[in-house]
Amino acid sequence: MKPFPHLKQQLGFTLIELIVVVILLAIVAVYAASKFIGVGEFSGYAAQDQSINVIRQIQLGRMQSNIEDINDPSCTACKHYQLSVTNQCLGSVAACSSSGEQFSDKVFLDNTELSFSPSIQVSFDLLGNPTCSGSCTMPITIDITNQFGDKYPVCINSQGYVYDC
Repeated sequence: MKPFPHLKQQLGFTLIELIVVVILLAIVAVYAASKFIGVGEFSGYAAQDQSINVIRQIQLGRMQSNIEDINDPSCTACKHYQLSVTNQCLGSVAACSSSGEQFSDKVFLDNTELSFSPSIQVSFDLLGNPTCSGSCTMPITIDITNQFGDKYPVCINSQGYVYDC
């Protein structure tokens, strides 16, 4: 006679145990897949967000300065209050013209190839309104292109509002 006749012998896994194992495997698979896929798709959105923040930082710095003539070539501080957009850099004139230094007013993402267009220089007045050197139309549209050719535009309207468009 068995010691506990009312208990049946368990021959498999319960449904709860199977669900827990499947969920754990799914979590591990998502984590492993993210390591293999890389940052390709997300880097464009990160660059777009970082670009908006950098442009707003330059704009706010200019609004808080009391410099009347920002285009004065003898003004070294003015280079931090002007936006420079070149093929390889989006940031203040000071940040884009320096080499090797890390600035907070420059777009930078590790291991990501980005290009910016068009090549323009934007100054802001004391109210934050943008003015371009060269030819540009309002709203100013800056295209950020990642290594896959995907474009992530950033716009600055005539009143200085910076947004993803």
